[in-house]
Amino acid sequence: MIEALVEARSRKGIPPKQVKTAPCKENIKLGDEVDLFQFPTPLIHDGDGGRYFNTLGTIVVQSPDKKWTNWSIARIMLVDKNKMTGIVNPYQHVGIIHKMWNDIGKPTPFALAQGCEPFLPFVCGMPLPPFVSENEYAGAYFGEPMEVVKCETSDLLVPASAEIVVEGTISNTETALEGPMGEYAGYLWGGGGEREPVYNVTAVTYRNNAILPITAAGEPVEEDHTACGIPSAAETLFQLRQQGIPATTVWAPLATANHWAVVTVPVDYRKKLDCTKEELCRKIGKIILDTKLGPQVAKMMVIHDDIDPTNLQELVWGFATRCHPGEGEILLHHTLLSPLIAFSTKHEKFAYDGPKSVYNCLGPEDWNDKLPERSSFRFAYPHELQEKVLANWKSYGFSR
Repeated sequence: MIEALVEARSRKGIPPKQVKTAPCKENIKLGDEVDLFQFPTPLIHDGDGGRYFNTLGTIVVQSPDKKWTNWSIARIMLVDKNKMTGIVNPYQHVGIIHKMWNDIGKPTPFALAQGCEPFLPFVCGMPLPPFVSENEYAGAYFGEPMEVVKCETSDLLVPASAEIVVEGTISNTETALEGPMGEYAGYLWGGGGEREPVYNVTAVTYRNNAILPITAAGEPVEEDHTACGIPSAAETLFQLRQQGIPATTVWAPLATANHWAVVTVPVDYRKKLDCTKEELCRKIGKIILDTKLGPQVAKMMVIHDDIDPTNLQELVWGFATRCHPGEGEILLHHTLLSPLIAFSTKHEKFAYDGPKSVYNCLGPEDWNDKLPERSSFRFAYPHELQEKVLANWKSYGFSR
């Protein structure tokens, strides 16, 4: 899956194809007809500040010059029948585009498309660089244009496969209390919400018997972890390879709520890079932190590719036995830090500033670029014997 996403990044993007109409136009409500309460929006967690209409939908915004269209996911809470509010993070692309509109004194046109192709939450959760449009990347992945349809009250184009489309503007002056919400990090903090921009709704269109998709963000693993963790790992792998790092794979262990990024490299990486293991780890850490994924990752790990990072048991064993206490941890101060990371202090949350770690699990230099023999069934038994044991497993009395 990671390599398929990476391979699509190397292709030229395919712009979407506009169609005249779509099932999401079967019902059209404009102006005073709009009533967001007609949809059965759940209260997801006991303690949430409200009912969250968006947890998996595609938020569509476009720069004022129309050169950059961004699709993303962010939480959006109902306020009343035609207003919503949600986090518009200044470091996320929706926040960057919102500032472009603010700078010219105008609200930001938006559309929220619910229930599109199952691939789209993964595209929206992928930390693509600025000015790379998700709709063109999705086209490259599918090998054909995404079908889109025009909104009723703006020029924005939304996925034609949508169940529900909400249109309007993100205010540049009006705010409302938003949150708290049980988030992907796995915690729900008490207390009141924070003031966030208001989404003023001008139209709602939807297909008959529309379905509102929801993910219950919280302790891993939930769909917000898969939809962000898998494509984030792919984009990180793409960026590392673009900058000459011979990474074999990258994985964000879903059980860590995407707070870890594990990079595997071959034992003979020095054939391509003339550097020490610590220098390699620092370079990898800097590349990751410079990407859009950087703020979300608290800890990075570099380990040889005999370890399968998608096998959590194997990864924990590798970390426990290969990372030297003290010398193996590289502490990076004053990095861009997501305020949703639980360990951050109140000051760090408001400053978006805090520490990160890179763990050097490549073993000491006196290993001389050779790995010790692994003592396990897979590595310490002859291949022929492994096949014989597995072929006769049930005859030994084991059901699995």
